[in-house]
Amino acid sequence: MDGRPPLERLETFLRDHPAGVDVGIAALVWFLTVLLPYQSYRPAEATAFVVGTLLVVPLAWRRRRPVRAAAAVIAAGLLELVVVEDFLAANVAALVMVYALAAYAPRWAGRAGLAVGLVGAVLAALRYFSLGASDALVPSGGSIAVTVVAAWALGDLRRARLRQLVDLRERAQLLELERDQEMRLAATAERARIAREMHDVVAHSLSVVIAQADGGRYAGRTDPEAATTALEAIAATGRQALTDMRGLLGVLRQDGGEELAPQPDVAAIGGLVEDVRSSGLDVDLLVEGSPRDLPAGPQLAAYRIVQESLTNVLKHAGPASRAWVRLHWRPDALELSVLDDGRGASAAMTSADGQGQGVLGMRERARLHGGRLDAGPRPGGGFGVHAVLPYPAPR
Repeated sequence: MDGRPPLERLETFLRDHPAGVDVGIAALVWFLTVLLPYQSYRPAEATAFVVGTLLVVPLAWRRRRPVRAAAAVIAAGLLELVVVEDFLAANVAALVMVYALAAYAPRWAGRAGLAVGLVGAVLAALRYFSLGASDALVPSGGSIAVTVVAAWALGDLRRARLRQLVDLRERAQLLELERDQEMRLAATAERARIAREMHDVVAHSLSVVIAQADGGRYAGRTDPEAATTALEAIAATGRQALTDMRGLLGVLRQDGGEELAPQPDVAAIGGLVEDVRSSGLDVDLLVEGSPRDLPAGPQLAAYRIVQESLTNVLKHAGPASRAWVRLHWRPDALELSVLDDGRGASAAMTSADGQGQGVLGMRERARLHGGRLDAGPRPGGGFGVHAVLPYPAPR
């Protein structure tokens, strides 16, 4: 059942069936102006009946073919001037056609309809109101002319209203299209963000696990306690990676009932360095300057850049390598540097990995927050990652 009010349902029905509405209006006008006054026509009722019908019938297609309908009404009106002795009530069809031309036909047709209507008013006054009562000629012709102008003005207002409705529909369609495009762009950006987060979490955790497994395998032959420590580190790293993965996947759920752990920030870089150091990489952390307040986004970007850089050191720098992480709190920006003296990182990091992450993902993070990132081989061996994340402008 449609819960809308009856008048609203009727309006919708009439708007959706314009042809049926026009035929109904034409039939009603014919009944009121041709059939009912039939007996009052003199002396040839049949002729007046036929001419009146010819005047009214074109109203059935006045909106679909307004120019052709108007031509048919004009022809019937000229026939009326020749063969009918009385002014017919069906001439109201001429006013309806003037309205229809102004509302639905091209501009030139609307103006032509007004001109023809005024000429018709003069001809009707001369034909039907000048015989035996010359003093009625001017008032009669003026009255008909006024009704013609009124009908044309109402039609012109209707044209403006229809144009406004069309403009509103077009604007609504454009707004809907823009909204869909914004939703697609937002979804694409969110997928890229989640892909970066998953890559950083999984790649770093797996690199630590591999390093600990290799160290534990060799140490297990001579030092079972070291092997046990390596296995414990592997288990802890795996649990943390699983927790991070659950947090990322929780973002995709719609119920919003999950309690997610806070995102890592610059302060967590020290713990990250300790984790990497415990996996066997000799890495030092250098902090210069006084820490500044940063929004959560740039802090997460700084953490992920350091994490990705250390992950690549673990994967590519080779054995017996060293790394340095430097955080410099400059007056205008946070400067990050991750350097190593390894032998295998250069070729591996100059291009993104098979999934389009690596250095490319770090550069995207830096650019997202108005910064920049450079990465490449260092003179004399090793690899270096250098990033600058500016502080937000004060408000």
